[in-house]
Amino acid sequence: MLPALVVERLPRLVRAIRCFGAGDNGDEPAILADELAGITAMVAEKFTNDRTAEGIQRAYFLTVGCVSLGIEHDVEDGDEEAALDYLVEEGAEHAFQVGFRMIRDLAALPEDSLVGEYDNDPVYMQRRLKELFVDICSADPNQNWSGPERYELQLVQRKGVQAIVRAANWLRRHHYEGPINDADLNAEGVIALAVIFAIEGGGRIVARTGQKDFERLVSSVRKNKPDYEAGWAELMAKVPAQHQAVLAERIASYREHCTVIQKIQSRASMKTLFAELENYAGSELDADYA
Repeated sequence: MLPALVVERLPRLVRAIRCFGAGDNGDEPAILADELAGITAMVAEKFTNDRTAEGIQRAYFLTVGCVSLGIEHDVEDGDEEAALDYLVEEGAEHAFQVGFRMIRDLAALPEDSLVGEYDNDPVYMQRRLKELFVDICSADPNQNWSGPERYELQLVQRKGVQAIVRAANWLRRHHYEGPINDADLNAEGVIALAVIFAIEGGGRIVARTGQKDFERLVSSVRKNKPDYEAGWAELMAKVPAQHQAVLAERIASYREHCTVIQKIQSRASMKTLFAELENYAGSELDADYA
């Protein structure tokens, strides 16, 4: 069997520089080299150790990756002549700023649907930015680099998390007892409570609950045997269009797999049901009997 072909995928900066002809290129290569050296010195000072050879090398790799990311954003993939023209006309620093802005905007998106007060702490945010910058932009100019693919994957994932967090925040603001303003947020827990309580019908939005209100829900569902689909439709009708996809996805999942909904009309004890609810609601559930 023939070995699989390995496709070379060097950083975009390297591929663009290769387009310098063998003839007279004027001062352009020297100007570009000086610009890259200046960027590397800045990166070494801010992000690595500018007093060691290892620190300088790490800064160089980060420069190569970040400039390459900027080129990938602004120049059509595969057109390396255009990439070189872009570098010469706009400058490597411009490409670096484009790439770094992409990383900064990515770092500002939530990585997890569990949001805490520390997520907005400037020190933590700076550390998160640095870690993401190093993870995506470190590019050895002599080796294949997958930075753009990792960036795109994280962008899709984080936008998905952001949609969940925004939907949960909307539900919190419209909680039937009044807005919930806690800094800590378990977005999945908020959405779980809203979907589970919606089966009762009536369109009441529940973003947090306690044991007493959950017992009331169980008693109501067992007595009245409501139409779950009608209840979910009432919830969806209250939610703005931009959050409906998140709610619809959770409803579809819980319709088939939510153990609370599956057991609520059975003979399962209140203790068992409340334990099941804790698995979905997490910190959004007040476990103390009210």
